[in-house]
Amino acid sequence: MEKIALDVVALTDSESHPGNFALILEERSGGRRLPIVIGKAEAQAIAMALENMQPQRPLTHDLFKQTLEALQATLEEVFIYKMEETIFYANLQLKNSSGQVLTIEARSSDAVALSVRFACPIYTTSEVLDIAGFTNESSTVVSKKGPFSDYPLKELETLLAKLLAKEDYQSAARIRDVIEKKKNRKSP
Repeated sequence: MEKIALDVVALTDSESHPGNFALILEERSGGRRLPIVIGKAEAQAIAMALENMQPQRPLTHDLFKQTLEALQATLEEVFIYKMEETIFYANLQLKNSSGQVLTIEARSSDAVALSVRFACPIYTTSEVLDIAGFTNESSTVVSKKGPFSDYPLKELETLLAKLLAKEDYQSAARIRDVIEKKKNRKSP
């Protein structure tokens, strides 16, 4: 079975599941996107890692990463291998200090939260993309990767306007803070 590489391209409010978030993954060598509905805690964990934010105390995913590192194990890849009845199945491919590869079952949201901390690849299958993927050239989801501080000011202002129109004030506040920091750096 061929593995297809994915990148995290966005986190947004889930329109189909109010109160939850949609994690958007995009195939690296194609245009298909894979939306996965995740909870608020998992969305926060992913967003914090993407934004390089450091909590005062380790969150669960940070604790797991520190534990793996203390055991001299690394996360080699995340594999979202199946979807059944709207549930995505994923596993973690770990390598321990003796080179042994271990496979551990995980929720896809937790697996992605760990992948962004370890900067390891995320893969899926053609079958999963065929079932749950979509191609949408006119999507309003921002498809830039990396922390918001890397976005041009104009893109941030556009994103802020979209978030305010959707009444996503929590995300809008984060974007507003980044805009203010960027503007303050430009001021003499």
